[in-house]
Amino acid sequence: MQNIILLFIVGSALLSSCANQFQTSSSTSQMSNLLLAEPAPMNPKSQLAIARYSHILTSAELDDEQRAQVHLQRGTYYDSLGLSGLAQYDYNQAIQLKSDLARAYNSIGVHYTQQMNFIQAYESFDATLDIDPSLDFAFLNRGIALYYGGRPQLASDDLDTFYNKNKADPLRAVWRYLAQSDIDKASAMASLAVIRPELSDENWATYIVDLFLGEVTENQVLGALIQGVTSQQQLTYRLCEAYFYLGKYHVEQGNSGIASNYFKLSLSTNVFEYIEHRYARLELGRLREKSAAINDLEPSQVQ
Repeated sequence: MQNIILLFIVGSALLSSCANQFQTSSSTSQMSNLLLAEPAPMNPKSQLAIARYSHILTSAELDDEQRAQVHLQRGTYYDSLGLSGLAQYDYNQAIQLKSDLARAYNSIGVHYTQQMNFIQAYESFDATLDIDPSLDFAFLNRGIALYYGGRPQLASDDLDTFYNKNKADPLRAVWRYLAQSDIDKASAMASLAVIRPELSDENWATYIVDLFLGEVTENQVLGALIQGVTSQQQLTYRLCEAYFYLGKYHVEQGNSGIASNYFKLSLSTNVFEYIEHRYARLELGRLREKSAAINDLEPSQVQ
């Protein structure tokens, strides 16, 4: 009996040792494949610009139009530092002083989208395009607002318009695909495959399109994005984008945990002005809501 117990203890120890070695090896392998970003530092030039514009607002004699432009410029710098509340205040001030300032409406619309105040976001982007129909990125921003607001057909129309203004840009193609997927996944995939030859193979982000098409792996995407990188800042900016779209890819695959980690990695880059950083937190909120809804259903499913 003692021999049996001894064999059991030894066997358990060996299994535990093997399991630990496997977990360590697996973790090491995963970490070695993960490309981490160095968070972007707070730009001292942006901070100095904010101080300069603040001084101008308090000391210079300005008419309403000049004051509106200063608020708009300072708001842009606040945005670049992630100070969203101060940025939104400046955009509102700019609009109150000059009601036809398209860029201010466009910028505040992005903030409304992040806050999921979709009606206000739509109105802001409508005002932007009424004032300046040539402001291309308003189509992107309104399309994204409509996408998150659950209006995929209208989103698809706007994102298609934005894509058609530069058919070589792969990220325009990705947003177009995401909106169309909410209408008809098979049709969206077929459309993405049709436009793939038009995309620039010189642009690393074309690998993102190929990932959604199932033509490349995540490691190939990460390998592509480091090609031609000449600075840490450039790498960090690319990783902000890549992490976000890898997160969207895993949402599509039903891998919520992996998607959540990628969105957190996108946020960790501190590239506040990129739309990928702006909407990574919104994506995390959507994942949490989905998880909570599933958990709420579980008791009734068990009964």
